[in-house]
Amino acid sequence: MLLAIPIALVSLGGCTIGPKYHTPSTQAPAAYKEVTPENAKDIANWKAAQPSDAVIRGKWWEIFNDPELNSLEEQVNISNQSIASAAASFLAARAAVKEARSQLFPTVTMSPSITNQRQSGNLKEFSYSGSGSGTGSKSSSTVFTDYTLPFDATWVPDLWGKVRNTVRSNEYAAQASAADLAGTRLSIQAEVAEDYFQLRSQDSLKQLLDATVSAYQQSLGLNKALFETGIQNDEAVAQAETQLETTQALDTNVGILRSQYEHAIAMLVGQPAPIFSIPVKALDTPPLPIPFGVPSELLERRPDIAAAERLVAQANAQIGIAESAYYPTLTLSASGGFQASSITDWFAWPSRFWSVGPSLAQTIFDAGLRRATVQQYRAQYDETVANYRQAVLTSFQQVEDNLSSLRILSQEIDQQVAAIQSSQRYLSLATDRYRLGIDPYLNVITAQTTLLSTQQTLVNLKMQQITSSVQLVEALGGGWTRAQLPSAGAISTGTPAP
Repeated sequence: MLLAIPIALVSLGGCTIGPKYHTPSTQAPAAYKEVTPENAKDIANWKAAQPSDAVIRGKWWEIFNDPELNSLEEQVNISNQSIASAAASFLAARAAVKEARSQLFPTVTMSPSITNQRQSGNLKEFSYSGSGSGTGSKSSSTVFTDYTLPFDATWVPDLWGKVRNTVRSNEYAAQASAADLAGTRLSIQAEVAEDYFQLRSQDSLKQLLDATVSAYQQSLGLNKALFETGIQNDEAVAQAETQLETTQALDTNVGILRSQYEHAIAMLVGQPAPIFSIPVKALDTPPLPIPFGVPSELLERRPDIAAAERLVAQANAQIGIAESAYYPTLTLSASGGFQASSITDWFAWPSRFWSVGPSLAQTIFDAGLRRATVQQYRAQYDETVANYRQAVLTSFQQVEDNLSSLRILSQEIDQQVAAIQSSQRYLSLATDRYRLGIDPYLNVITAQTTLLSTQQTLVNLKMQQITSSVQLVEALGGGWTRAQLPSAGAISTGTPAP
């Protein structure tokens, strides 16, 4: 009869308190606004790949066909300390799952001891009264050794699913941590690619300014020759010298930004900046088609969205943990072992002792603590749902931003190329009129400055175009898919960091 109650309660172990989880609904458009036949007509140098053409692979940077970039990206996953930190965070979250799972099983402890004791001889052990008058007492001192080998077992059956909800909560948290790791890795990889292409754009700008300095040196030489022959005055020479020296200063200044990009890349790939260098090479990566897919696929391809959704699942499980506090807790405990005052009798059968029995605990009054706790976790659940939906909206925005940037930049680059051609014609005409003595040298300087400005703008536009391509790949998830998240079983068995 004594065991009937715990057996009946243990049979309730299949009950799980708490709301069932459903992925929050979100609105996904049928197609991206920028991907329309009308917009496609406006794209000259950049054409979006259709979903059937290909998908972004894991090593997405290889689409740029740059061996130097490939080498840098391969170092990121090995040496970057931000990724190492995120990987350690995932391992900690995985360990927390195992900690929670251990609560499903009994706890058994053993605490053997050998204690030698002597009682005080001045203790009054008993009193007596004789046939005559008065009373008296006897005292004695005793020395003995207590040999004890106790075993204690305690088990709290998971009647209402508190432990199971805790395990699920930690599993969802570990999956969110795995998605965060993937998101950190993608972010660092994209940052390396952006810094690399910006460094290459500085190399292109340096190449342009070097050529411009050379052309200005020739112009200065021409003006000096004309001055020495008396054809022109010293004013033109001074103007040419000023223009040359100003451009040389610009040429030198390029080195500052290039070195900063180089140092930033060194940090991202886990290398000390003093021993890291990238050889000079002008930006020559052509515009590339990016397979963007459809908006609904974004929910499965973005690690930040996956992490936000797993946090919603975790918050849902925590509601069940809070609601389980309304129900009683059953504890099954047992203890036993051997105890004797002589080592020779320590393990003798008569030296055994044991006790076993269940106990129930139920909170009767807590001044609304449990109700407030449940309300707190429900509010936190609503917060994670809002964060998840915000992450989805942000992802759509980022994809549209980069699609529109690529479309508009394609048009702008064509327009800028035409402006350079016009500037070159303007410079040619101004130079000829100066040599014929029709116009002053100031007109040539104006034409040269205009040409240099349009050429610098083209370099910057091409840099924006390639970095927008990188940002589009990042916004699309960089080839990551939700299928790469470790399952609950894989987390419990100790899967390596993804």
